[in-house]
Amino acid sequence: MATVELSKHDINVLEKIKDPESNPTASVVTDETLPRDPHIIDTSVYERIVAKERQIIQAIQKLEMQLSQSMSEDSADTAIVEYKRCAADLDDLISEHPKYASARNNRAQVYRRLHGDAMLLSDTMEMPMPLIEQPDRAEKMAASRMVLDDLERSIALLSPPSLSTPLSPQAARTLSMAHTQRAAIYLKTAKLLSHRSLDMDESRRESQWGKLDFEEAASRDLALGGRYGNQIAKGLAVSVNPTAKLCGQIVRQAMKEEYGPAYGE
Repeated sequence: MATVELSKHDINVLEKIKDPESNPTASVVTDETLPRDPHIIDTSVYERIVAKERQIIQAIQKLEMQLSQSMSEDSADTAIVEYKRCAADLDDLISEHPKYASARNNRAQVYRRLHGDAMLLSDTMEMPMPLIEQPDRAEKMAASRMVLDDLERSIALLSPPSLSTPLSPQAARTLSMAHTQRAAIYLKTAKLLSHRSLDMDESRRESQWGKLDFEEAASRDLALGGRYGNQIAKGLAVSVNPTAKLCGQIVRQAMKEEYGPAYGE
């Protein structure tokens, strides 16, 4: 079988075809000397906020450990109450520091745990099961709206104006998490939308989307999640993009016609 040698330029062109937004020369610039949060410059204030946030996160981690050790209905009910208490603590932190993106990202994670990634749909049952298996509709819709608002706000607060603009490693990590969390919700919605209906706040732009819209938005978020440091998100980005998958099929067919049926086997 003939060996096909592709130059670096050829590989970059193929990557561009698969992912039109890819740029092999672009990378995120991090600078450890920058403030860890661009909106909280005072180090003592930042440390105080992080200490409060850390206490909430530790409470969540303790809850998850307890849940893993006991699967009883009582333990699940207790976890729901405690998770809502953690959400309330994050509410207070966000009210005090509305531009602290990490707290918004963590609050979104709390509500994802309570309602699951199918929270935008009429039926939220999925695997893994959300803690609240039969949610009140109004409560679920309010939670899903808050999650999308929080993730959108986190991304807006921390996104640099250009790829050449440096940001702190902490900001990059939070950005990566926010994009990846939103991608998880979009992906789950796209997967289940064929046999469930959207059931979400109509003021959100996603309420007008179809399956393809959710898939493409998820792919963009995964690409950005990967760009800011999540390698799993980066690897998934192109594989879930319907346009990229179609382009990939076209490229593979063209290469087989050029180099013979053995190409790609």
